[in-house]
Amino acid sequence: MAKFSANLGFLWPELPLPQRIDAAARAGFSAVELHSPYDYEPEVIGQRCRDAGVKLLGINTQIGAIDRGCAAVPGRGEEARAQFDQALDFVTKAGGTAVHFLAGFVPPDQHSAGKAQFAQSLGYAAPLARAQGITILLETMNKRDMPDYFYDSIEETRECADTAGGDVVKLMFDCYHIGILQGDVTTRLRNLMPAIGHVQIAAVPSRAEPDEGELNYSHILNELDALGYGGWVGCEYRPRTTTDAGLTWLKNLGVQLTTQTSTH
Repeated sequence: MAKFSANLGFLWPELPLPQRIDAAARAGFSAVELHSPYDYEPEVIGQRCRDAGVKLLGINTQIGAIDRGCAAVPGRGEEARAQFDQALDFVTKAGGTAVHFLAGFVPPDQHSAGKAQFAQSLGYAAPLARAQGITILLETMNKRDMPDYFYDSIEETRECADTAGGDVVKLMFDCYHIGILQGDVTTRLRNLMPAIGHVQIAAVPSRAEPDEGELNYSHILNELDALGYGGWVGCEYRPRTTTDAGLTWLKNLGVQLTTQTSTH
């Protein structure tokens, strides 16, 4: 039975981050995930989550204005390690569970060098995360929205995760990105389930609420149940109008967030 988290990088964008946490709790979400919380002290964010009664899941390493991380970018290994240290310190102090280690943009002609750089970055990060009980997440992103983002496929992402240590390095399976980049989402969920640490949803191709477009999320949620997925499903979509108005998608999919039950 799916458990849903609010991705506060996209939801309630008009509010400061602490107020987004409160808004997610009022809407009935039991957990939140964050994009870039570094304008706030981790203890402040952790306390706000506890006060609101929501669980803090993952955060990203520094996104950057244009680069979307640098863990796989040749020549930026020292910076990548510093970004991971920052994220690990934040998520540990805030009481979160995961860090998405952003790979960054790597042109095709540098892909081999990028793969070597990424292996070094993950080799540094994995033991540190393991010692703190934190999961490292790797996310494949589509080339339409993110040209030259490092991964070419989610299978390559899985290879990177397995090489670095599949016990602590897991996939963030974003159905929106995989739907655009590769398709065949259900088969990939089945094949990759042992390596998946988190799932995210949004409509394809619009990235709006998950009750429109070419992916049938009633089917996908049923499939997650059938596969025994016990993790969270992150709602990382761009609302068509306001976040609160768009929460009608819950009714359309038969989801009741407060009790985390579903009739999909």
